[in-house]
Amino acid sequence: MSLLFTFHNASTWALVGLIWTIQLAHYPLFAQIGREAFQAYHQRYTKQITWVVAPLMFTEIGTAGLIVIAGSRDPWFLASLVPLAFNWLSTWRVQIPLHDKLAAGFDAHAHQRLVATNWWRTAAWTMRGICLMMVSR
Repeated sequence: MSLLFTFHNASTWALVGLIWTIQLAHYPLFAQIGREAFQAYHQRYTKQITWVVAPLMFTEIGTAGLIVIAGSRDPWFLASLVPLAFNWLSTWRVQIPLHDKLAAGFDAHAHQRLVATNWWRTAAWTMRGICLMMVSR
């Protein structure tokens, strides 16, 4: 296994663990913060979680691109690019706008949509991890 694929695999699996933690612990607990404290909490949460998520996501997509450029045609790796693209699209078109709405203060509907739609990313990252486990060595 190449060092490049090792970094790619590690970043994906770190994101799999992180997205499950966010889905099962962080996002559901947003409703427990309380309206008075929510705005400040959310602002701090998004700032701090970005320091964890962004480097992993950029490592994942960057190493995927390098693997493609290097000529990998493994069908499992190529299949894993579909949920990778989906995760980026969902993050920018769904989750970030919902976080922007929540940044103004707790909104129960936006919160419910964030939790519900984040299941898509949770499933997609899990599928990516499984696809990468299947890549021929």
